[in-house]
Amino acid sequence: MNPQPPAPTCVRHPNRPTGLACTRCGRPSCAECLRPAAVGQHCVDCLRQDQRSVPPVRTVSGAPAARSSTPAVTYALIAINVVIYAITAAQAESLMDNQRGSALFLDWVLFAPAVADGQWWRVLGSGFLHYGPIHLLLNMFALYVVGRDAELVLGRLRYLAVYLVSLLGGAAGVMLFAQNSLTAGASGAVYGLFGAITVILIRLRQNPNQMLIIIGINVFISLSLPGISLWGHLGGLAAGTLATLGILFLPGWLRVKSQESARLVGWVAVAVVAVAALAATGVSAVALAA
Repeated sequence: MNPQPPAPTCVRHPNRPTGLACTRCGRPSCAECLRPAAVGQHCVDCLRQDQRSVPPVRTVSGAPAARSSTPAVTYALIAINVVIYAITAAQAESLMDNQRGSALFLDWVLFAPAVADGQWWRVLGSGFLHYGPIHLLLNMFALYVVGRDAELVLGRLRYLAVYLVSLLGGAAGVMLFAQNSLTAGASGAVYGLFGAITVILIRLRQNPNQMLIIIGINVFISLSLPGISLWGHLGGLAAGTLATLGILFLPGWLRVKSQESARLVGWVAVAVVAVAALAATGVSAVALAA
């Protein structure tokens, strides 16, 4: 009488006899190492190989589709703005009049002659300052509303780049056309995100009228009320819109075929807008220093 051959063992767990096998590669596998498939069952090694061979899902901007819907960069930007406001309020010993008596506010507020004197950190730093809690809350609420969707479509890095470029554009507008003002706030960046969302809606072939109305209302308010930086808002709007156009539309206009080239074109477009904003700021600073 011939002895029975030993039962095959799992390729991943040699101490486990099994009568099961992967229907793709045929290797014996235990129940723990198999997953249901459309036909039969596949081992975890075959599943990993399939996942590596499938190209990643990307948004219309070319960014990898986020695994989580949490807008981490938007939350981080809000947190930074709130922390900086808290520092200025603590230095001023006043929650309402944080701009009075705060050394940080005095050092960072955008004042064109100070930038012309070499204090270039004000160009970005001013975008994280706010005049009082209402100014902060309005900007952070707007950032939360528009930032979430923009971040999901653009991807975290592109979204952050558009935000910072919008800050630079707003500062350039102030440097060119409002040189005697003391400007602070994230409004220029928020207006840039207004423009970005509008471009995103057009790219997705959705109706942008609601965003256009919001932009129109906000520009009207900027024109009507004193103490609001119209040129900072318009500069940020222009920079954010142009940067997003470069990301979403310029590769198609140039008939770029590969995704890698399209992503490169988008980054170059964002860099060009940033350089243009810095150049405009520099020209104004040189003129003031002369």
